[in-house]
Order: sequence, then structure tokens, then C-alpha cells
Amino acid sequence: MAKNLTSITFTVLLLVFLMASTEILKIEAMNIKARCLPQGCKNPTFSEECGVEPFPGSNNDCCHCCVEKYGREAVCKGVVEGPDKHCHCYKESV
Repeated sequence: MAKNLTSITFTVLLLVFLMASTEILKIEAMNIKARCLPQGCKNPTFSEECGVEPFPGSNNDCCHCCVEKYGREAVCKGVVEGPDKHCHCYKESV
């Protein structure tokens, strides 16, 4: 009986640990997403627009839109600009 109880306790603790560690990974993923391209651009050049007009989100949301649409290598920043609030994607000029 004691062996079964120990085995069940160990299994339950393992499941709780697994669930807790998964939640921690989700929190870390959200923090990474919060920092879109922290390096920015040294010599930005306008590349493309992204999203709807007017863009409803922040500069960070715009940056994520640019990265999702054009790729991390093609974008160095995304900024909501102008009176019409367009999301502008920038690339590094060569």
C-alpha cells in the first residue's frame, strides 16, 4: 500500500511540476514578444507598410506585424507614423 501511495504522490507531483513549468515558458514567451527588435536600425530606410489603415496598435504591435509579414531579417523596426496612422516597416540601408 505504501508503495502505491508513494508512486501516486510522485506522479501527481510530476504532473504539477510539468504544468507549472509549461506556464513559466508561456510567460517567458510573452516577455520575448514584448521586445520587438530591441536593436533597432542604425540607418533606417522605408521598406513597406503593414496592417490596416489606420493601424490600431502601438509601435511594438507595428513592429510585430512587420516581422510576421516580411521576416526578421528584412525588418529592423516598425513605427506607426503620420496623421493617418500607417504602420511603416523599415529595413537597414546598405
